[in-house]
Amino acid sequence: MTTKHRITIHWRQGGRTISHEVAEGDYILRSFEQQGDPLPFSCRNGCCTACAVRVLSGQIDQNEAMGLSKELRAKGYGLLCVAKAIGPLEAETQDEDEVYELQFGRAFDRKRFLPGIPS
Repeated sequence: MTTKHRITIHWRQGGRTISHEVAEGDYILRSFEQQGDPLPFSCRNGCCTACAVRVLSGQIDQNEAMGLSKELRAKGYGLLCVAKAIGPLEAETQDEDEVYELQFGRAFDRKRFLPGIPS
């Protein structure tokens, strides 16, 4: 018998809360899509931050999340495309640009590297 976990996502950009049972070890993003509720994503490889969430309660297995620093993961951020259900979870989607700035700060400020280009 497969263990299933209640996964609740507060989709800020969509203005709604979605909740589904996800089998342990299954990718959360893929499971939500298969259950008729696609969530934001881009690369599906854990490299960008389009599917970023902040964990409100519970935990996820996101060993494949190359696009998030260990520091952000420790602060409760995750990437749904490579996040696997390991228990009940409540999370909130994040703005891709906010997460990018948290991770890289102003280190890649376009003005700094490309003078004359408006930001």
